[in-house]
Amino acid sequence: MAKSLIIVESPAKAKTIQKILGKGYQVLSSMGHVKDLPKSRLGVDVENGFAPTYVVIKERKKVLGEILDAARSAKTVYLAPDPDREGEAIAWHIADAIRAGNGKKKKGKAQAGTPAEIHRVLFHEITRKGVTQGMGAPRPLDRSKFDSQQARRILDRLVGYTLSPLLWNKVRRGLSAGRVQSVAVKIVCAREQEIASFVPEEYWSLTARLSGSAPPPFPAKLVEAGGEKVRLRTEEETLALRKAVENGPFVVREIRKKMRRRSPPAPFTTSKLQQEAAKRLRMPPYKTMMVAQSLYEGVDIPDAGLVGLITYMRTDSVRVADEALAAVREHIRAAHGEAYLPPAPNTYRNRKTSQDAHEAIRPTSMEHAPGKLKSILSRDQHRLYELIWNRFVASQMTPAEYEQTTIDILCDPREAGFPGALEGGYLFRATGSVPRFPGFMEVYQEGANGNGSQADPSAAEDPSGRRGGDAPESEGEKVEGSLLPALAEGERLDLQELVGAQHFTQPPPRFTESSLIKELEEQGIGRPSTYASIVKTIKDRGYARLEEGKFAPTELGRIVTGLLEESFPRVMDVAFTARMEEELDQIEDGERELAQALDDFYQPFSEELERAKLSMPKVKDELIATGIPCALCGGEMVIRFGRAGKFLACRNYPECRNTANFRETAEGKIEILPDEEAGVACEKCGKPMVVRNWKGARYIACSGYPECRNSRPFPIGVRCPECREGEIVERTSRFGKLFYSCSRYPDCRFASWSRLVNAECPLCGYPAMAEKIRKGGKTEIVCARKGCKGKRAEDHLQVAG
Repeated sequence: MAKSLIIVESPAKAKTIQKILGKGYQVLSSMGHVKDLPKSRLGVDVENGFAPTYVVIKERKKVLGEILDAARSAKTVYLAPDPDREGEAIAWHIADAIRAGNGKKKKGKAQAGTPAEIHRVLFHEITRKGVTQGMGAPRPLDRSKFDSQQARRILDRLVGYTLSPLLWNKVRRGLSAGRVQSVAVKIVCAREQEIASFVPEEYWSLTARLSGSAPPPFPAKLVEAGGEKVRLRTEEETLALRKAVENGPFVVREIRKKMRRRSPPAPFTTSKLQQEAAKRLRMPPYKTMMVAQSLYEGVDIPDAGLVGLITYMRTDSVRVADEALAAVREHIRAAHGEAYLPPAPNTYRNRKTSQDAHEAIRPTSMEHAPGKLKSILSRDQHRLYELIWNRFVASQMTPAEYEQTTIDILCDPREAGFPGALEGGYLFRATGSVPRFPGFMEVYQEGANGNGSQADPSAAEDPSGRRGGDAPESEGEKVEGSLLPALAEGERLDLQELVGAQHFTQPPPRFTESSLIKELEEQGIGRPSTYASIVKTIKDRGYARLEEGKFAPTELGRIVTGLLEESFPRVMDVAFTARMEEELDQIEDGERELAQALDDFYQPFSEELERAKLSMPKVKDELIATGIPCALCGGEMVIRFGRAGKFLACRNYPECRNTANFRETAEGKIEILPDEEAGVACEKCGKPMVVRNWKGARYIACSGYPECRNSRPFPIGVRCPECREGEIVERTSRFGKLFYSCSRYPDCRFASWSRLVNAECPLCGYPAMAEKIRKGGKTEIVCARKGCKGKRAEDHLQVAG
């Protein structure tokens, strides 16, 4: 009897589903997309309704062939890639291939019979329940969802395939531009410009440290003088007020107490998960999605088998299924007690732009508590799963309650015989809060940092009304760490000290990975499936770099952004990009035609492109003045752009060929980097050899350049394991990628992408091993000979089984 065939995109997911469904089904993996637009050409027929041409991805030909073979003998084919746009595209391409190949003869095999029925199934969680529900509700392929994915892919191809060559011509080779990535870089650049143009404003505060009949002493800030709100701008104003109140008396005028409630946060959407994982776990968004994918696809749990631990991780919805709500409420009742369980389930609103196609990210079962799985999961899996678990449980718990106390203290010097004081006196205020009931904060403190401490929920505000990350607390804010004593109205207080402090308003902070994703979401740029890749791309392309965990645009990023903004204002407009996302959502909802949406975008874009080819300045031919004198001829050193990036060169080139590497400081100053001595003398002229860099690879050159042009590749101190004569040296490919090869090339053609080390393989005796960077950043030392599985652990040799 023919088995039913189920196709998913991941081997791990296929393994989990196969164990759930058993022998009556064959579950295969497509390994992701099997077709895409061609790499070597545009692949979009602009004149024919933007019809795309898809080709089988080279690395997927064998996989697709195995799927087609299995489909020929299957009665029914269930296409079960992820339940989103990308998954729908994978399903559509596989269905097309099956229909085209069904009934064809396979060499050496008989022709198949009746073509298989093809159905689409959606698994929102990889559990027995989730798979059973999905298999019980087969559906046709969703043309609108596929068209939405196609529209994105075609738009990105039209923009990337046309803008990137333009940038190669105008700036330097190897650059790329993208419909969404370029706007993200613009957002980073705009914030940097905002920071650079920010003018700090001075302001002051006056704080009295007071003590009453009961400990402890506490601080109180001056908030009013003569019945008017105090805004101290200068030291002189502060000193005058300090002198007015330094002799007291200080009397408690009013004590106000108020109970406040803090509601729990909603369960995770994709963007919120990425933000919190970045803040709490220091986990980059791209890694967060990889780890979440592994939790979704299935983990082998003793006595339970392969189980998907979380629901689908690409979602913009906070909706939760009724049965999941019932399960988590029962868990809260049992684990925390009735006091932590609200009378009815908490409900949350989705954003207006939410597609609500999937539930919020949550555990698939309350039976698999994180503590029980710590020995089974990897460290990253456990940390992320625990974060998801705690957030989900907290979302259905009662609010936290705390008592906020405000003490107003009046200083009226006239009572002490100082008639020059203002009428109405001087009002100081102390504020503090005391937790009364932890509620959801028993398990989850929103805004806690990576080590679990709680951030101040109130944002600091300066007197000008602008918010800044490091500005001191304004009047009426909680003084962090202070405890208020038990006092009585009318009680006289003792003054211990008066402190006048100078402050400055702060510029907006640079974006972290977390806050950039938040900004993209709020601006409507990108969607849950793209946030992580956007953030990763702008780093990998060299348009922005992380400095102390915060994004700073590189000079390259600023230059490219400026050129694109000037020539392509629509493409670089944040609001326009957000509207395009909405239009693409409309295609998915069947409210807009694919070809019309593409035409509306492409016609004005193509006109801008033609103008840019003529009018965009060719900055790679421009020379940027530095004012730095040339050490050889006395001329000026200027910044040039080459294939390897920016470098300093003499303006008098070619008469003077002096060059140097440089570094740009945070203040924008140019620092010439000294040459690193190679420790050997030039065999031609006797001068010291120095180490220089070209396209990411080091090389050794004579310090007497340009009189002596002697140079050679940089050796890494490892003898070639093949010829045993040459040395392994650093080189770069024509695409700028670093690799290692024998110095005797072309006589010896040994080469490796991995850095070699001097160590003999414990399995085969090969005289060199190689460094391999695994997921999570761990380095393994493995045999450099192809096909050998020998490896060395951290401090001892092992043989891989």
